[in-house]
Amino acid sequence: MAVDIAPPILLANVYHAGIALDDYWVSEKYDGVRGYWDGEKLLTRSGATIHAPAWFTARWPKTPMDGELWVGRGEFDVVSATIRQQPPADAAWRRVHYMVFDLPAHPGPFTERIPALKQVVTALNVSWVQPVLPYKVADESVLKVQLDRVIEHGGEGLMLHRGAALYRAGRSDDLLKLKPYDDAEARVIAHLPGKGKYAGALGALLVETPDGMRFRLGSGFTDAQRHNPPPIGSLVTYRYRGMTSNGKPRFATFVRVREKE
Repeated sequence: MAVDIAPPILLANVYHAGIALDDYWVSEKYDGVRGYWDGEKLLTRSGATIHAPAWFTARWPKTPMDGELWVGRGEFDVVSATIRQQPPADAAWRRVHYMVFDLPAHPGPFTERIPALKQVVTALNVSWVQPVLPYKVADESVLKVQLDRVIEHGGEGLMLHRGAALYRAGRSDDLLKLKPYDDAEARVIAHLPGKGKYAGALGALLVETPDGMRFRLGSGFTDAQRHNPPPIGSLVTYRYRGMTSNGKPRFATFVRVREKE
């Protein structure tokens, strides 16, 4: 049985105050599914093949591309369902765009990869492949204005890419993500029963983080999810705003089940 091998992708750290903004380029953070084109096939970040319709990747270059499969702001569930469906649904894929934000095999720093990326995508000349073209900001006040603008229009946040950085696999400050909240993943340990209007349904999930901390996750669920909760053992993504004095996430809210990519 073939084992998926994760592609050597660049991963982001969380933005922190005090960085030299002059060193960075800024772009929108697209809430889609990471897609790594290795020159022959499209892969998830875990190395699974994404079975897109043949026309979607026809004539794509042998040059590796890193990007996001994206339908639109707030439409993560749509694109996630689209890439999982087999055989691929042609009509659903017509809504998907591949937002290319880097060229992993390019030998130069990110500042040089920007025009090269634009050239590769322009030469491809298909409407569903688009370059992500970053920009500079003068200071943190301008960065906050840009973040507020993206959030106001339903976006997820911003990415900051160090201009002098070569493309290298792994997580570092070469790439930073900036969002108005934090998110993380935890494993479902138990279903806790609801009370009052949630009697007979899910009240909260008891979840455990990778470092062994357990807490109740009780908000963010639809009525349908409370009657059909995420399975025990599944990974869920939750959103929170900082930590409490005892080290637990503040205002933790369920976002989605973490799909295997």
